[in-house]
Amino acid sequence: MARREFDERDIRVRPSRRGSRPRTKTRPEHADAERALVTGVDRGRYTVLVDPDGPGERPAIAMKARELGRDRVVPGDQVDLVGDTSGADGSLSRIVRIAERSTVLRRTADDTDPFERVIVANAHQLVIVTALADPEPRTRMIDRCVVAAYDAGMDALLALTKADLADPSTLRELYEPIGVRVVVTQVAADGIDGLDELRAALDGRTSVLVGHSGVGKSTLVNALVPDARRATGRVNDVTGRGRHTSTSAVALRVPAAAAGTWVIDTPGVRSFGLAHVEPDRLIGAFADLAEVAAECPRGCTHLADSPDCALDDWVAGAEEGSELRRARADRLDSFRRLLVSRTGAEG
Repeated sequence: MARREFDERDIRVRPSRRGSRPRTKTRPEHADAERALVTGVDRGRYTVLVDPDGPGERPAIAMKARELGRDRVVPGDQVDLVGDTSGADGSLSRIVRIAERSTVLRRTADDTDPFERVIVANAHQLVIVTALADPEPRTRMIDRCVVAAYDAGMDALLALTKADLADPSTLRELYEPIGVRVVVTQVAADGIDGLDELRAALDGRTSVLVGHSGVGKSTLVNALVPDARRATGRVNDVTGRGRHTSTSAVALRVPAAAAGTWVIDTPGVRSFGLAHVEPDRLIGAFADLAEVAAECPRGCTHLADSPDCALDDWVAGAEEGSELRRARADRLDSFRRLLVSRTGAEG
């Protein structure tokens, strides 16, 4: 058989179903993107506020761009939008970038769960709403929330409700020594006593409210933001637990307050896992103790049974029976309680 001459016309290229355009890892710059604040998340749709506090402020609905992959967008995030950002009925924009976060509040399902759940971003403080009775306060839960706040670089504020049912002094003595501000409230005939003090603590900041169902969190939110209309529930007489009434986290601007005053209401939680918090980072929230602990022997756990712990020497270094010694002992006890809450060890 005679050899056939090669002809490039004989080459047949099967067309690609996706077109002949070559794939590239180069992402568009989206230089025309607009900045927005994420205020709510609902089944893959994000409620955002475009140009927050600016002349063009308006609400809009957005979806996450495919290029963001598994990156989670949460209330409090500052994001960049493209597409239809008008906010008109039926409009839909795309979130193409998440701005760098100043703080990130996380939790896990329990202390062995490796999966971190980002709750909110860019908040200044964590407000731990706790009832003094009905349901009874759970200090272990409060401790865990304080640990999470400190690890996230946030301040912690303890908002005690139902002060007409129990004395708040015990919880004050437990948490004020570790830098947790305490505000006490109770429902009164003409509103909520203590609400002005709570408002002052929130002024000019973004605050995340967490707490068990039934502690009065939604009642506080509705008092702070009358248009919020967050559902409220009652405590079960048998279990002593509340019914979940808030089903999703939402950021709400507090009216008649300083610019930048926001509260982020979260669904009621039954647990607050801390698998994401390294115990070694916890002492960083106690600047005075961290300085002393630098003198501890290598491998010191800083717990009560740690041999040669410099923190014990620090307490013993103050005159016995003095106010300074009592203050140092209280401070160390508070730190160790939080450390035990994270590690599960005996303090």
